[in-house]
Amino acid sequence: MIIVYIPKKYRMDHDEAVQIMKSYPFAILITVDEHRPLATHISVEIRVDEGKIYATGHIAYGNMQKKTLDNNRDVLLIFQGPHAYISSSWYEHEDVPTWNYLAVHAYGTSRLITDDELISALDTMLKHYESHRENGQLWDTFDPEFLKRQMKGIVGFEIEITSIQAAAKMSQNRSDTEYKSIVAELEKSNEQGEIQVAQWMREKRKGIFK
Repeated sequence: MIIVYIPKKYRMDHDEAVQIMKSYPFAILITVDEHRPLATHISVEIRVDEGKIYATGHIAYGNMQKKTLDNNRDVLLIFQGPHAYISSSWYEHEDVPTWNYLAVHAYGTSRLITDDELISALDTMLKHYESHRENGQLWDTFDPEFLKRQMKGIVGFEIEITSIQAAAKMSQNRSDTEYKSIVAELEKSNEQGEIQVAQWMREKRKGIFK
């Protein structure tokens, strides 16, 4: 079922969408409570297990969205990759400006996880973000009593992703000449997002850059 309007030329393939989710894990968690949408900006850990995709994370205990995460079949995670404004002055012919972007909408079923599962998820998260750092703060390096107190303030959840709809709107409709012009202009920028968009575009049409 198509929920998000994505023209065919902009549809991202499944594996690339999963990679975007892993590379840009700070997502928007969206649920509905009595017809009222609720949203939390939150980091999640993505894992693939026997062909199934799971997102694990935690929210504050005081966040009322926790009530909507217990066996909810209608949960949405939105992941935003790099994006950039595209000036129409970079085109060969008169046209309107636009915005290039990578975005993934992941739909699934959520459940609240046990304390043991939450500990495992937090341990995994710390290894992901801390193990490569000098004096990284891993689970086993914290005082156990401190961790016990901190865990009282959060609720863990897991979402089994059942549907992914992803868009890569990256000037695919432009001629090679205009495409190269867009990349060249973006590469002049000092903005990281614009540089990343240029890198993605350059990779997709390697043959025209010589």
